[in-house]
Amino acid sequence: MSGEPIIPEGYEGFYNDFHFAPANKVGDKLYVSGQIGFSEGLAVSDDPETQFTAAFEHVKAVLAGAGKTMADIVEMTTFHVGLQAHANTFLAVKDKYIDAPYPAWTAIGIEELFVPGALVEIKVIATA
Repeated sequence: MSGEPIIPEGYEGFYNDFHFAPANKVGDKLYVSGQIGFSEGLAVSDDPETQFTAAFEHVKAVLAGAGKTMADIVEMTTFHVGLQAHANTFLAVKDKYIDAPYPAWTAIGIEELFVPGALVEIKVIATA
């Protein structure tokens, strides 16, 4: 594999246990793995807003581990369980984290995610 794995403090378990890097720097791009809105022990809240906020906080933390911020995002892909049911809540949370100029964004409705009960997974590409 070419590139440099980015493993921020607190995210080592994902690399060691699940065998993926929270992010990978390749050239002038940073590829951030999908982040779910989990809390300790991979538990997810029943509240969509809490989950969406936690997912964005994880994206923010992984970016910070590479010395980047949310402003460095150039593309975002989100995977949603119940996309239509939670769209307005997700948009409201997203707008607290993503400012203009806005990155490209694709939202995809899906049936399930890796963590039971998870409603969203957010992956981004940022400038490195």
